Amino acid sequence: MLELLIQIFPYAIAFTIPLLITSLGGLFSERSGVINIGLEGLMLVGLFAAALTISQLERTMPGQAIWWGLLAAALAGALLALLHAFACVTLHANQIISGIAINMTSAALTVYLARAMTGSGNIQIMIGLSRRNIPFLSEIPIIGKMLFSGTYLTTWIVLFILLASWFLLYRMVFGLRLRACGEHPHAADAAGINVYLVRYIAVIISGACAGLGGGIILVTYSGEFNGTVAGLGFLALASLIFGQWRPLGILLATFFFGFASTIANVSQVIPELANIPGIILKTFPYVFTLIALVFSAKSSQAPKAIGEPYDKGKR
Repeated sequence: MLELLIQIFPYAIAFTIPLLITSLGGLFSERSGVINIGLEGLMLVGLFAAALTISQLERTMPGQAIWWGLLAAALAGALLALLHAFACVTLHANQIISGIAINMTSAALTVYLARAMTGSGNIQIMIGLSRRNIPFLSEIPIIGKMLFSGTYLTTWIVLFILLASWFLLYRMVFGLRLRACGEHPHAADAAGINVYLVRYIAVIISGACAGLGGGIILVTYSGEFNGTVAGLGFLALASLIFGQWRPLGILLATFFFGFASTIANVSQVIPELANIPGIILKTFPYVFTLIALVFSAKSSQAPKAIGEPYDKGKR
């Protein structure tokens, strides 16, 4: 059983990383007071932008196409999130409806563009990131094989972003201002903080992270754009809530969902799980999420002003 765990652990991490970076994006937005349920659509736009960019560059720039694709994914997510910020922050639109519009628009637009360009709606890439062992660390018994063998470079980039996000939110002035805008925006405004600007920046960061999450899916385990991210954006949103809007909590929540989903995908080759219907294992993370959210609702640590449009002239 230990050997099997060692074998599937790197795959669980690979599935966790897109969820983690997308949840971190949601963290920035919602800590500033803006609900972002459009993470699914932002991931999809990032997936599409990365697939389109890489497919165009992989023949002429095989060594750089992946990184240009990931950059395009982050930029596409940021630009779409800018629309969400404009609707929610400037126009004071309902944040839930705006997020739903982002999801619906992304699904329709990306599939339409893909069909117009390829005729099939799918965009495949020929190259992707390769798995690598970390020198010396991968030779550590058990831990080395689980954490430092067969890893993607994007895994360490996202973990660095996680650490940087924690430092930014809890150790820097901008993080204090961002959290103040999500807790007491009028008090923040009275202290001289531009609440509108902070929320714009937070939502744009949210979009960039979610778009990057979609791009990472493409270059690690997907390899194609097919018009969906299979609900991972909503799972990232659930991880954000389950993680109580804290970086460490989000890390643990996304790893649980990533590990559970990986188990479901390889259940047929695990003798102990082969007799359990696959649909039960595949739905387990989502059912557990609903149960966990029900029981943790009373202890929720959501920002106090989340979802409330800020109007400078009203108190």
